[in-house]
Amino acid sequence: MIDLNDQVVRGYLIRLVGEDGLVMIERMPEGEVTDEQIAEATEIMLNVVRRTLFIMSENKLAVCRRERDSNSGWLTYLWHLDMTDIEPQLAKEKKKLTKNLAERLDFEEDNVFYVCPDGCVRMFFNDAAESEFLCPMCGEDLVFQDNVDFTEALKKRIESISEK
Repeated sequence: MIDLNDQVVRGYLIRLVGEDGLVMIERMPEGEVTDEQIAEATEIMLNVVRRTLFIMSENKLAVCRRERDSNSGWLTYLWHLDMTDIEPQLAKEKKKLTKNLAERLDFEEDNVFYVCPDGCVRMFFNDAAESEFLCPMCGEDLVFQDNVDFTEALKKRIESISEK
């Protein structure tokens, strides 16, 4: 069983289904249940339950089985959570995050930036030169931005993610 108190798992699930979705997951009854039974047991609105179940199913974290009532012909959808696939999902998210951070690091290291001291804009060197190093919003002189602290923070973040 997956530890829902793990910060990484909680963060992933909150990003995936939101706070209400996480509450639904924590309170969900055992076994196969209908969405109406889940809503009643968890005290979460039915539309939130259905949205959460759909998202969980898309991400291979919930399984749905349907049954047809032989008398009425109505379909009943029975749900249960299957969190066995969460580790590969987390690994995929980690890889995507690392890639995005590495791309941002390359971008920051490959460019020179000028900023407005009032915080109006951040511009590439060429754009700042075209505007004669004046802020197009307020007219203040643009100043060089030393982004070494930011690039170092990105490197540390990439390193900390890679270690886990």
